[in-house]
Amino acid sequence: MVRGCAGGWCARFVETHQSALNFALLVTGYILYLVIGAGIFSAIELPYEQQLRQELKAARQDFLSNNTCVSDAHLDELLARALEASNYGVSVLGNDTDRNWDFVSSLFFTSTVLTTTGYGHTVPLSDEGKAFCIFYSLFGIPVTLFFLSVAVQRIMLLVSQRPVSYFHRRWAMPKSKLAAIHATCLSIVMTLLLLIIPAWIFISLEKDWNYLESLYFCFISLTTIGLGDYVPGETHSKESTPHPQLYRLAITAYLLLGLVCVLVVLETCCELPQMRSLRRRFYQENVRELDSETTNIIEREHMSDQLADPTDHMTNHPPVIPSVSEQAASMRTENKSTPYTLASGSPTNGKLR
Repeated sequence: MVRGCAGGWCARFVETHQSALNFALLVTGYILYLVIGAGIFSAIELPYEQQLRQELKAARQDFLSNNTCVSDAHLDELLARALEASNYGVSVLGNDTDRNWDFVSSLFFTSTVLTTTGYGHTVPLSDEGKAFCIFYSLFGIPVTLFFLSVAVQRIMLLVSQRPVSYFHRRWAMPKSKLAAIHATCLSIVMTLLLLIIPAWIFISLEKDWNYLESLYFCFISLTTIGLGDYVPGETHSKESTPHPQLYRLAITAYLLLGLVCVLVVLETCCELPQMRSLRRRFYQENVRELDSETTNIIEREHMSDQLADPTDHMTNHPPVIPSVSEQAASMRTENKSTPYTLASGSPTNGKLR
């Protein structure tokens, strides 16, 4: 009897706190993912780091033995100064530093700052530049996020929402299935245009890069990770980049347009009905109620479209329907709530409150 009461209490607890338990499981899984990634990176990169340290130490000892006029302290001082200058984007190799802060290079720097890519290969040298970078980013990053949000929504209307609606009316297929097919095709096309093809182009422009390194740069840049280990146009040979300013300008345009396209793909995938259904499992109760209300409205709209006269779809002027917010307000006033159903009409497994 005690065991049965305990089992019933556990079942009620799980049912009452289902979203909180799902969120706790999500957090645990994410932490586990971080730990596994750290372990794999450590196992892969640590041997290479140790080998590089040994090679650098051997090269240093070889240089001192072949150049007895150079003392150990003077060599350390020179290397420290060279490394410090390299951290600020100034290299002793060729000393070709006139391209770090010209207008085009500064434009490339501002684009990496405002998009939070931040390669770190060029940084402000003066205190005035550092202070202005803080002030500039404080206002520029929110404006950039607002600009990207508006641009993505306008582009999604053209490349995602209208095509899905058109083929839904043309082929009478469920919108959930069409949206999944469309998101898959869009992801493949964007991968080809933003990663595969540009990586081949960078091979011909950057002589020291192979295809993996070019693909690595494209992915790291467009996802705004920006590690800075590979930056195009940083070669010290003028023959390889005869027009460095035009090259930097083209890269700036590629990064900005590519970032917008990546956000369009991500937003399209996140707005899939399957993804919305998955996110609902982690919502709080009040958010889940609002989302269920909105979903029911959309389902009613789809049913009304299917039951409407087929000749209505041949007209160029769609019928005027109330907005989602207006229908939600009317539903709350009438106190009518229906269970959430999937696009296929099958009920969900859990209860929504």
